[in-house]
Amino acid sequence: MRRRAAVITALLSAVGLAVGIGLPAGSAAGDARNSAPRAPSALTVDDLAAPLNVAGTPAFGWLPRDRDPNETQTAYQIRVHRAADGAEVWDSRRRRSAEQSSVPYDGPELVAGREYRWTVRTWDRAGAVSPWAEPARFETGLGEGDWDGAEWIRRDVAEDDDYTLARTEVLVADSPVVRARAYTAADHTYELFLNGARADRGTSFAHSDEGYYQAADVTDLIEPGAPLAVGVRYHWYGGGQGRPASEPGLLHRLVIEHEDGSTQVIVTDDTWRVARDTRFVADAPPRNGEGDRVDAQDARGIIAGWAEPGFDDAGWHAATSLGAHPAEPFTRLIGQETRLAETEFPAVELLTADDGTPVADFGVIIPARPVVRFDEGRAGHTVPIRAGYELTEDGRVAADRLSTQDTVMTFPYTQVDGPQEYQAFTHLGFRYLEIPDAGESFDVEDVSAVLLHTAVPEGREASFHSSDETLTAVWDLMQRSALYSVQEQFVDTPTREKGQFLGDAVNISYATMQGFGERTATRQAIREFLASQARHWTDGADAGRYNAVYPNGDGKRDIPDYTEMFVDWVWRYYEVTGDRALLAEAYPAIRETAEYVLRHIPDSGPTAGLVTELSGGSGAYEHGIVDWPAPGRFGYDMDTAARTTINAQAVEVLRRTADMAEVLRRPAAEAEGYRRSESALVDAMNERLRDADGLYVDGLHADGTRSEHRGQHATSYAIAFGIAPQEDHSVLADHLTSMGMRQGPMTAHWLLQALSDADRPDAVLDLLTDRDDLGWANILDQGGTFTWEAWTLDEGTNHSQSHGWGAQAAVDVVETMLGIRLGEPGAATVLIVPPASGPADAAGTVHTQRGPVSLDWRRTARGLHADVEIPVNVTARVELPRIDGMTYRAAGRTRARHVETTDDRVVFEVGSGSARFVPVPG
Repeated sequence: MRRRAAVITALLSAVGLAVGIGLPAGSAAGDARNSAPRAPSALTVDDLAAPLNVAGTPAFGWLPRDRDPNETQTAYQIRVHRAADGAEVWDSRRRRSAEQSSVPYDGPELVAGREYRWTVRTWDRAGAVSPWAEPARFETGLGEGDWDGAEWIRRDVAEDDDYTLARTEVLVADSPVVRARAYTAADHTYELFLNGARADRGTSFAHSDEGYYQAADVTDLIEPGAPLAVGVRYHWYGGGQGRPASEPGLLHRLVIEHEDGSTQVIVTDDTWRVARDTRFVADAPPRNGEGDRVDAQDARGIIAGWAEPGFDDAGWHAATSLGAHPAEPFTRLIGQETRLAETEFPAVELLTADDGTPVADFGVIIPARPVVRFDEGRAGHTVPIRAGYELTEDGRVAADRLSTQDTVMTFPYTQVDGPQEYQAFTHLGFRYLEIPDAGESFDVEDVSAVLLHTAVPEGREASFHSSDETLTAVWDLMQRSALYSVQEQFVDTPTREKGQFLGDAVNISYATMQGFGERTATRQAIREFLASQARHWTDGADAGRYNAVYPNGDGKRDIPDYTEMFVDWVWRYYEVTGDRALLAEAYPAIRETAEYVLRHIPDSGPTAGLVTELSGGSGAYEHGIVDWPAPGRFGYDMDTAARTTINAQAVEVLRRTADMAEVLRRPAAEAEGYRRSESALVDAMNERLRDADGLYVDGLHADGTRSEHRGQHATSYAIAFGIAPQEDHSVLADHLTSMGMRQGPMTAHWLLQALSDADRPDAVLDLLTDRDDLGWANILDQGGTFTWEAWTLDEGTNHSQSHGWGAQAAVDVVETMLGIRLGEPGAATVLIVPPASGPADAAGTVHTQRGPVSLDWRRTARGLHADVEIPVNVTARVELPRIDGMTYRAAGRTRARHVETTDDRVVFEVGSGSARFVPVPG
């Protein structure tokens, strides 16, 4: 495990960017002609550019900018104003600090539902001040008492798959509209329409006391002095993967602010009219056993004009009111930070099956809602549109159990006469879409889809390229798979199980935080799993666990290794963001998890000193899942009572709990206690879980005997989690590499991490690019365009071909194959460590919390030629592979400082700007 960050931080702090000459680098002296900083850019609140429903204390962020090399931020000043009248709310004054993200608001209480403007300026190391940044905006969200009497309403029905339309109509005051905001909550999915135009779409896949509302800017959709029809379609479909059943319900508040100072507020109440949305066929069959239903539509049932002014709703019913919010069961709402990005995705080719059926190919597997344009519809004719992952030999979409993940992937559509456009309401993952028995021909332009994934910050996608085309293709596969595995939440798969499994969420989040600058989906998911502990896991032996899936429709359910993984995830989020606030929020639950682990270490008996039969799970998951699906265990000895993998993750739990205690400045005894327990567990593992030749076994049986199986998981975890002594890494790495790939996609990242920590980047490259062994390149070789649930597609199973957890290894491509790693939390420092072996070249950029870090290097017989770009207020430690008889010269406007030369590395320190390193004799 990479435990060097603390040492590196101390070194960087000690040497700073001092003036001096160290061979072979040139002087690091600053130029006396200092330029003032430029205005900061990329202003965010809670990591969002212009959020509409900030809850709690706003956290500000920005990127300082400066023309000068080796620049830092030494101070900042923030000002916040009311947007309505420009009145100042808070002036931080000049604060000496290098912090540029997660900076908390520290002024008077802000008013709910209001818009604020803010700006910031910074000072550089010479004391020069920047211009003020272009002002950015944020808006405060609503508390439980800020809904102006809006009532929860619904249509009284007993349908398992409820599509309801709700509407009201008002006259907008005859004064220009300067601001209009819509706040909507509904179980489970809603679409908001204003005068027939779709204004918003949102979801609340949560327990009714943990629900979400969404805010939307609808200013441009409201015309002063004109009628306004407000319409909402909501879809409730009971409990299932990724959503508790809750109950049907709709809450809406629309605020219209006028130029003359007046305000109109429209809220849901029992004057609203409701009706069943007959576009959707009643009693549609289930897609599978996970709670979703077939999206069956009948265009003859479309209620034309229902969301437009003047519609006759006399035949509709008055809405049933449950009372003003908060009203049972809807007692709490959370402003949703995440948004769902919707992008039109055209088919790339229109194929024709042997029987003449048109089949659209989208080129890659996408999570999407199909769209088909018909020219010659026939009233009452049903077209059984079908999505799928593969084609049969005759060119039709494959519908067998393995190809569909045991899911009915049809979108039956009943037509009206003439031209029309079919739009699915729900999504699946698919590559192909067939349109059988349509009775007309199609062009490729007639078929498209609405691609769905969580919205990520614009311009922050990581990049990677190498002349090793397979490595680049594997990177592209992982990036795409990670992003496409997050919709309303992190998902197991966008087809069979759309639930947020903890293990899947951890793996995917590693990749999305690095690859897309994603923060909000991770933060939301962490809070949801914290809520799962508060709901289900607080008493006695249960205390400290987390649900295996949450939110979900199947109640209390855990997997022990997933609980352990959660702690590492929270720490990873902190490493990436530097956000101490969420760390503090999570810490009480994390401590409970540490105590849960410690309760399972017996003081005496055959397995004394080791975590034994960690409570939780059932069936194939009891006491720990190890890897999944089961073939991914590769014979791991599941009969062991003290499993090596569980113990290794327990070490990580104790280590990170101690780390958090120190960051949060808890009493020293707290961290020290966990450190002692960590050390004792490491010692016990190295004493009892290794054979005479030093290789790790799968664990101890209940009678204390060692397992005879020495699976790859046992040794990779021992290295990756910092248990194996460093002097043994070489031998252990040889053992790992001799096995090829013998871990599933779920845990393969830890194998790559172990080999990287053992200084075997060549082995990492082999595993990433070997098309003949199990792994990502083998998936590509079989035509895969999305990471899989397992390395193989076994007949008789429902193994998914759209499973994002294997995308976690994108982190290994960046950190090991490219060589950009995090140093201090929040990227105050970064590590540039190009591999000593492996690919011939690599180039890429990672958008850290403090801005983009870029590296471009190529390997020669004399050493590496490397170019780096470091953002303002970041210091990099550059470790270049040493070749006998050679060293490196630093060039470029940003002058690097030579720090040391070790047996295998030449080490420099460099600040912001561009630097180049070239090999020279020495």
